[in-house]
Amino acid sequence: MEGELYNLFKVWFSVFASLFYCFAIGKTVPKGTARFFCFLPILCLFLLLPLNLSSIHFGGMTAFFIAWLANFKLALHAFGKGPLSSSSSSDDSPSISFSSFLPVACFPIKIQQKFHPNGQDKQNPVPKKGLKSIPNYAVKGLLLAMLVRVYDYREFIHPKVIWLLYCLQIYFFLELILATVAAMARALLGLELEPQFNEPYLSTSLQDFWGRRWNLMVSSILRPTVYEPLLKTSAPIIGRKWAPLPAILGTFVVSAVMHELMFYYLSRVKPTWEITWFFLLHGVCLVAEVALKKAVARRWCLPRFISTPLTVGFVLVTGFGCSFQSFSGAELMLERLRSTLL
Repeated sequence: MEGELYNLFKVWFSVFASLFYCFAIGKTVPKGTARFFCFLPILCLFLLLPLNLSSIHFGGMTAFFIAWLANFKLALHAFGKGPLSSSSSSDDSPSISFSSFLPVACFPIKIQQKFHPNGQDKQNPVPKKGLKSIPNYAVKGLLLAMLVRVYDYREFIHPKVIWLLYCLQIYFFLELILATVAAMARALLGLELEPQFNEPYLSTSLQDFWGRRWNLMVSSILRPTVYEPLLKTSAPIIGRKWAPLPAILGTFVVSAVMHELMFYYLSRVKPTWEITWFFLLHGVCLVAEVALKKAVARRWCLPRFISTPLTVGFVLVTGFGCSFQSFSGAELMLERLRSTLL
């Protein structure tokens, strides 16, 4: 364990040093191709650094924070876009200090203005929607602890039930760990953590599930890096009305590749591409759903008590059918996860 903590320290020291370099480059090199090529060695480094960590928790969270979030944010910053380049001034340098640049770059954090309802800044912000209560997190923490003990009896449980429990465990773990980071960011930096989930089991459609409820930080970073450029490219060709369709599909392709990469960081097993097929299937289905909504102009929709079970059921069934047919890497990842929790 001491060796892993030492590796964790080295990895994150490298991350902070790299981000200081990127901050300095952002101040001196104009946005565009030149800045991107200056960032390129750091983008490659951030893909390699998580491989130095063997713990599924340290390695998994580090991979998500730097190989995905930080790399995408830096890519946007290279062209003067994204949360690291939010500036109202005429120059290209970021308007935020390094003390804010660093956490915003590598953590799921965004700076939020504190406004009073009458439009004037106040010390106390307007309460945000979607913030969960302490009992909500306490219940999920209790359920997470119970799930860990259930694995002691896995030989008596069907493999697909084990996978369902595993998905719940990942969901609960991410919510709890990110809530902890949110509390620290709020207390130490005065920053707000972007929500990761918004009760995905209440989704009424695939569009609702992927766009507004599941993995919201990923959605927020994929939108400016993949969806919006593809939308802008497609609009002159097929028209503004239908341009979102190829943009959605392209976004799911990129998401599939990144999920395969995250799965590799967690399991260290050669990809078998079931995860890719899962995201491609959902991309195609979401395109069909959006096209149908445009065709009927939202004149007709299913009631929530029907649409929610259908949506959640479809996600679970396709997850079992496409993503989790190969259990070699999944079993290894599950064992590593269980061993670190016990």
